[in-house]
Amino acid sequence: MRIPHAQAASISGLALTAAMALLGCATSQEELLPTHGTTMAGIWQNTTTGRASPASDGDSDGDHTTNLQRARSALRRPLGAQKLTAERSAYTRTATNEIHSQFSRLPNPDLTLYIFPHLSGGSGEQVPVPGYTTIFPLYGRPHYGQPGERTAYQPIADHGSSPQ
Repeated sequence: MRIPHAQAASISGLALTAAMALLGCATSQEELLPTHGTTMAGIWQNTTTGRASPASDGDSDGDHTTNLQRARSALRRPLGAQKLTAERSAYTRTATNEIHSQFSRLPNPDLTLYIFPHLSGGSGEQVPVPGYTTIFPLYGRPHYGQPGERTAYQPIADHGSSPQ
């Protein structure tokens, strides 16, 4: 019985693919990717402590530290427990922080009003009232801006164009 030409080509292609896959498995991992005896833990330690090579740049005194590590250690300062807690709480997200940062209050300027001296009361006994100053907000209640809305007053720049 004869196999049609198309079937013979597909069978030979399948056999060739299987042979290539078996040849790929025959290569050892050590030949393909030599590790030279280092492990992932060793690589991590070398990169984080600066001991990547015995004669690394900036390691003139042989203590296995780099210039970057020396600069970082010079800038480091110990933090007390209270200061550390205070610094962390400044970056902590709370409901109050979220509301104030997203929906900030719009400016509500205070108006100062001077009340002149006057007589109080109606048709009955009138009592003199000395002059005084009072302060009250421009708007009766606070207004809140939308997220991303500018809350500070920014006047429009006048570029010298005046109506004539």
